[in-house]
Amino acid sequence: MQPSLGGLIVCAGVLLAGYLARGTLIVSLIASLAFGATAVASVPALGGSSPLIYTLFAAMLLTAVAGRRRIWRDLGTVFGSMRPLWVLGSLLVYAAVGAWLFPRLFAGLTSVFVQSKLRQGVIETVLEPVSANISQTGYFLLGGFTTIALCVLLLNEKRMVQVQRGFMLWCGLHAGMGLVDIFAKVTGAGDVLQPIRTANYAMLTNASEAGFFRIAGAYSEASAFGTASLACLAFTYTYWRKTGARLARWLSVLLLVLLMLSTSSTAYAGLAILLVPVAYALSRSILSGRLTTDELLILAALVAMATAALAIELHSRGFFDPFFRLIEATVTNKAQSASGQERAYWNVKSLQAFTDTSGLGVGFGSSRASSWAIAVLSQLGLIGALTMATLVAVMVRGMGTLRGWIDGETEAVVASVRASTLASIVVGSLVNGSADPGMIFFIGLAVVMAARMHARRNRRAAVRSSAAAMALGRPVPIA
Repeated sequence: MQPSLGGLIVCAGVLLAGYLARGTLIVSLIASLAFGATAVASVPALGGSSPLIYTLFAAMLLTAVAGRRRIWRDLGTVFGSMRPLWVLGSLLVYAAVGAWLFPRLFAGLTSVFVQSKLRQGVIETVLEPVSANISQTGYFLLGGFTTIALCVLLLNEKRMVQVQRGFMLWCGLHAGMGLVDIFAKVTGAGDVLQPIRTANYAMLTNASEAGFFRIAGAYSEASAFGTASLACLAFTYTYWRKTGARLARWLSVLLLVLLMLSTSSTAYAGLAILLVPVAYALSRSILSGRLTTDELLILAALVAMATAALAIELHSRGFFDPFFRLIEATVTNKAQSASGQERAYWNVKSLQAFTDTSGLGVGFGSSRASSWAIAVLSQLGLIGALTMATLVAVMVRGMGTLRGWIDGETEAVVASVRASTLASIVVGSLVNGSADPGMIFFIGLAVVMAARMHARRNRRAAVRSSAAAMALGRPVPIA
């Protein structure tokens, strides 16, 4: 293993930020997600795999939780009160066994797409064991164990505020580095964030699209930056709507601008999908005549933007032509491009691999697709896909009818984290080539399960209190 000096320096800075935010483990782990191309080391034995810095913070969190004096009692509590953890545990075992077994059991039976040994692109080859079976399964297991460890820490309901601080710091760092990147490119300074991009990725940070600079931030390419921007935007927008926090409002504005300037077709498609529930909520408020101040502000901003755009177009014909060419290049003609057709072929071959293995899958890390959902089906098979769907259903459900049994701030944090997690799933279903849903998913899963556990406890306590009051002939408080 070859440590990365730049990555270790970034780790030290993130660790200091987490300490100052009074949540060293939780805050640092979440904030480290802002550095999407910063590796802590390079591992030549795994084909040059370069673990990102969040893996170090996840390992620190696991070590700290495992060293707790009451660890076995805490594990019994979380597994006894959070039933989806049993589903997660089963999936982790199935993924680990399948990553070793299926590439050997079905070797040569079907074709898959994998990273070339020289890391010069993705190639088509017959199914066989590859280093990604170890590395990608390792990331997946790390994410699953992180969920369990976070559930243990979040047994203390007061730690939910650390989750809020971590996500706000993540969004702030992401937006800040996006601003730095675009300012440097506009002023001709070049890629000033290159020293912190230490991962063994293909760096497409100086590209342009239809005359526009592509913003990469701390990521390796604009697409990754755009998808992360969408997840951050989902968090800040939801938190702003729930709490009215000014910082979240202005971060939402900044993230939306950066997302639109990212030139990422994936981010644009994801934004279009996520705008559907937003438009539905606004329409419902308008029809019911119950517009809030924030909703009036959103509508006023939309009207002002439309008016300004019309005035500019009338004054200067063709002013928006470069923007139209950008949309045409990144969205309209994307499916007909060579890369679009290549990714579509990946998905077709991944589905064929699913059928060739009789629905068992080719094993975690054995192939690459262009959609997270298809990658799950092809790598984990039908059993793994159904298990993963169960965990996704937990995220979709969220607090459900239990939201009234937790305080308003906690409910806002859980709803915001859930929105960010679902946004990452939506975007991943468009482009992610691995069956790993990402660390955001595992963090969000822990937050939702812990909040539901606390809500059930509060409800039981209220029921016992009401029963005791009735037994003593006292008035029963109304929740």
